[in-house]
Amino acid sequence: MGESTPASMPPTVSDTGDGTAAGEKEGVPGSGGDTGPGPGDAAAPAAMELSGVVKHFSSRRRTTVALDGVDLTVRKGEFVSLLGPSGCGKSTVLRLLAGLEEPTAGRVRVHGRPPAALVAEHRLGVAFQHHALLPWESVAGNVALPFRAAGRPVDRDRVSELLRLTGLTDFAEARPRQLSGGMCQRVAIARALALNPEVLLLDEPFGALDVVTRRRLNFELARIWSEQRITTLLVTHDVEEAVLLADRVVVLTGRPGRVRHTEQVRLRRPRGSQLTREHDFHERVDWLTALLDGDLGGPAAADESRPAEPGRRLPRRHGW
Repeated sequence: MGESTPASMPPTVSDTGDGTAAGEKEGVPGSGGDTGPGPGDAAAPAAMELSGVVKHFSSRRRTTVALDGVDLTVRKGEFVSLLGPSGCGKSTVLRLLAGLEEPTAGRVRVHGRPPAALVAEHRLGVAFQHHALLPWESVAGNVALPFRAAGRPVDRDRVSELLRLTGLTDFAEARPRQLSGGMCQRVAIARALALNPEVLLLDEPFGALDVVTRRRLNFELARIWSEQRITTLLVTHDVEEAVLLADRVVVLTGRPGRVRHTEQVRLRRPRGSQLTREHDFHERVDWLTALLDGDLGGPAAADESRPAEPGRRLPRRHGW
């Protein structure tokens, strides 16, 4: 596609086509001294899989192709961020995995089964951009809601644990109207975790928040995930957020969405504010931002609707 490779960045490990980097398939250990299979390693079982997924949305006048041949695997215990331009189908991927949409073609599986099966068993947690808290319920009542929806006795110890985990213990009896937007989103995440789901799906959970609050909640989510280690897919348009939180960042093309590039994030955990001030973090964020902006490889790279060529290699800093 006529791409040029900056002299300071040797060629990357190429994408394998299923949303898994080739280096990952070779069992390259992550940072932090890992020596055995970890999140994202080929040895870890697949938790979420999209195979050849196509999704059309039809109206009276036209049919829109949202996704076209998407292959994506998220391994057990892995945190994957999904990036892409507006309208590329990121949220559609999440809705397919949540059982809220059906693919036009291809297959969607969560732990080897249709998503609806896990939804029926309350083993899948979802948090959207709008928290959708019940205004008449307290914070504790909203966190306990999944137990009632599942017809189970409320586990007060679990609710208390989640309030502690999200820093909301002192607000257990408060109503949503008494909370800030950031606190409401923390309640929504606690609610999504209430039944110890095997998979957590996050659709722009902090997208409506101001920059300072969003940054603070990114660190909170990184801390919470480090304690829970739930298989997670995050849909976001914020590159810093994607890199800070994920084991892998998967970049989609513009509509129709296809997997354009997969970036293995080998940054140490736990991840806090110090990491965001380091050169490697910013270099990675800048590179992915340039990829999204179409600045890598000239005019050809800017055409995000074109599929990546087989075996295509993108520039990448040595040592990532």
